[in-house]
Amino acid sequence: MSHLVLGTRLVPSGQVRIAPTEIFGIGPKEATQVRYRLGLSENIRVNESTKYQIDRLEQIIGRGRDYVVRWELAKVKRADIERLIPISRHRGIRHKDGLPLRGQRTHTNARTCRAARNRSRSSV
Repeated sequence: MSHLVLGTRLVPSGQVRIAPTEIFGIGPKEATQVRYRLGLSENIRVNESTKYQIDRLEQIIGRGRDYVVRWELAKVKRADIERLIPISRHRGIRHKDGLPLRGQRTHTNARTCRAARNRSRSSV
């Protein structure tokens, strides 16, 4: 039986310490913290856990204020980018132009973002 947590299907044979990393916004460190809060053994698998434990996992991640996950995290990231664009920060300009942000070269690399930029210019 597969378990659905916050719209993400957890791998049934995966360990409880690793499985929550499938959820957008939960990394290995947060997954370990959740496991400690649940009081579960390190090697227990998702399909060996009870329905109560899975519900409790969803409560801790979804309703807790400690973790920003899924659409909330995407919304926060998008707001950060939107904040950078009007104040003409370097990162905002690079986001707007569809170019690499962190100093990567574009002469021979970054083909996908340059191709997207060239396609948008040709359609205008």
